[in-house]
Amino acid sequence: MVKKTKSLEYEHFNNLADEWWSENGKYKILHEIKSVRIKYILDQLKVKKINNFNVLDLGCGGGLVCEPLARLGGNITGIDFVENNIKAAKIHALQNDLKINYLNQSIEKLNLKKKYDLILMFEVLEHLENWEKAIKDIKKNLKRNGIIIFSTINRNVLSKILVIKLAENILKWIPRNTHDFNKLIKPEELNTLLIKENFSILDFSGLIFNPIDRKWKLSQHNKLINYFCTAKLN
Repeated sequence: MVKKTKSLEYEHFNNLADEWWSENGKYKILHEIKSVRIKYILDQLKVKKINNFNVLDLGCGGGLVCEPLARLGGNITGIDFVENNIKAAKIHALQNDLKINYLNQSIEKLNLKKKYDLILMFEVLEHLENWEKAIKDIKKNLKRNGIIIFSTINRNVLSKILVIKLAENILKWIPRNTHDFNKLIKPEELNTLLIKENFSILDFSGLIFNPIDRKWKLSQHNKLINYFCTAKLN
């Protein structure tokens, strides 16, 4: 497989920008897991609403996570390096009378002075050229005792077969060429980096799909493919 450059990543996601709010479109799976994501966030924060929480969603895409969090009372900033993603997010927020601060910036060249209570990076790390450096740099925008939540994909033979070969190339559940297997991240790699950067690990949970009822759910034991990680900055 040819390693994807940042320009190819940009072109890939830029071409899909109009698909964000189509529930049966290219991002159908992200719509299907949206409620699981939001519940996971609230459970990790141990709250039902996030009134006055300052939240930074890095790699926000079209705003699929930003919007429900804004409805829950959060002060939301969404950042994406793809300009058309931000345009789509802004239009949809305006149509739904939601106040969300969307910015077109690269995560790897982030220019923010504000510190946040919560930072989200959902399906982002595996698309960065240097995810370790990104976490080190982003740390400065998280308040002390602030929470950061990741979701990403494990790197193993099973994920290569099920995510890249099956989900992308055969079933077309995910747009083809979305993932580069070599850039996927093992939970133990993420765990090691976070501890080194003075984070306390609060949770690792898998995200699994039940083909019988076609529903997604969390698993404390199965982190073989998709997984969440929550950490607190000490």
